[in-house]
Amino acid sequence: MLLLSALIISSLSAAPAAQAVAVRPEVAVDEIFAKSSSSTPGCAVGVAVGGKPVLLKAYGMADLEHDVRNTPDTIFEAGSVAKQFTALAVQLLAGDGKLSLDDPVRKYIPELPDYKVPLTIRHMLTHTSGLRDWGSVASIAGAPRTTREYTHAHVLDIVSRQKSLNFQPGVHYSYSNTGFNLAAVIVARVSGMSFANFSTQRIFVPLGMTRTSWRDDHTRIVKGRAIAYSEEGGEFHIEMPFENVHGNGGLLTTLGDLLTWNENFMNPTVANANLLAEMSTTGKFNDGKPQAYGLGLMVGEYRGVKNVSHSGSTAGYRAHLNRFPDSHTSVAVLCNGSSGEATRSANRVSEIFLGDRLKPLSDEPSRGVSPGLTIRQDHAALSRFAGNYWSDEAETMLIAAVDQESLVLKRRPDTVITLTAIGPDKFRGSIGTVTFLSNPAGGVEGLSVNQDRVWDLRFTKR
Repeated sequence: MLLLSALIISSLSAAPAAQAVAVRPEVAVDEIFAKSSSSTPGCAVGVAVGGKPVLLKAYGMADLEHDVRNTPDTIFEAGSVAKQFTALAVQLLAGDGKLSLDDPVRKYIPELPDYKVPLTIRHMLTHTSGLRDWGSVASIAGAPRTTREYTHAHVLDIVSRQKSLNFQPGVHYSYSNTGFNLAAVIVARVSGMSFANFSTQRIFVPLGMTRTSWRDDHTRIVKGRAIAYSEEGGEFHIEMPFENVHGNGGLLTTLGDLLTWNENFMNPTVANANLLAEMSTTGKFNDGKPQAYGLGLMVGEYRGVKNVSHSGSTAGYRAHLNRFPDSHTSVAVLCNGSSGEATRSANRVSEIFLGDRLKPLSDEPSRGVSPGLTIRQDHAALSRFAGNYWSDEAETMLIAAVDQESLVLKRRPDTVITLTAIGPDKFRGSIGTVTFLSNPAGGVEGLSVNQDRVWDLRFTKR
């Protein structure tokens, strides 16, 4: 600890980004992670200033069953922090002249339905494709991620059944893992090697990221990996991702490797500066308005300081990676508990090291979102919605019925979803917003399910 403290003080004294940092910032960092203990999962946190690691610490347990502590070298899964790696893999092939980000996706993935509108790789990497999130569709069907094994074959199967997009590509932003899974498939098909091998050869090995890999086989033994947990009723339960789907997530990595990755944007070793700059540059929608997302990266500000970042969440893992290019400062947080609050913790750590570069926090009170008006309907009014509703796209049946004056949706094998009326034909429940659709004669002929990542998924009344 004394050696680490000396390293921190020495590095910070030479870094203009941290003139206002306390002599012992690790003490303040310890307070952020104080809830982690020898009986809980925890987090690891790393900070680099001027390209040099100045803080590497870990808290809590990597394995509660075997009493293994987290360390700065523990391997965690980084969730959607992985998306920037997938974007770079595509960029490298573009730099090789083997594809263009403006190529139509169906050029490489003919399994994708022809929606009769331009849908490009770039759309997928900026979440403006309109592609429905495959995991959300699977959840509507009653088999959400973490409840069964999924592979890229399953992703392609679900995608091939979607008759429509959420919206015309380039018009809106809707976060979709689908685009990044398809991007990983494209890399494999164009390069002639698995996406994992391509990443290892072109990214991980050249950067010296020796402890980073993809979870392309969830049964593979990974030495030094933290087990992921969720908390239920005051008890921790194992919550591991048992799927081989990757590219959207599935990156197994460490603090040191993430800090090395971030440094590549400042001093490129892999890819040229122009390709890397494009990843951190926001695009525009079809109407010319700016986006807030680059290529696999969120681009914005944190308290007035430019921040290129991404958060991640898969099963019980939580992660966040900040890069403040103007102050050459990076902050990584990796957690193996679903209550790890990686994003909040990473931002609090960033405040310690950015000091007076930050603008003061706003005193303006937050305004909550109105839950909307709940409408009461009697048994007779609800009964008109009763019936069986089938979706080819989700390959599932929803049975609407009235149960004790409430409308419910039943789904095999034993799911019952209670709906709350928010309009004459519109309801809200755990499945999303459900709108019943009427024909010109006034009879109910179907329903539509809407979520953040799935818009207007149709079910036909049978």
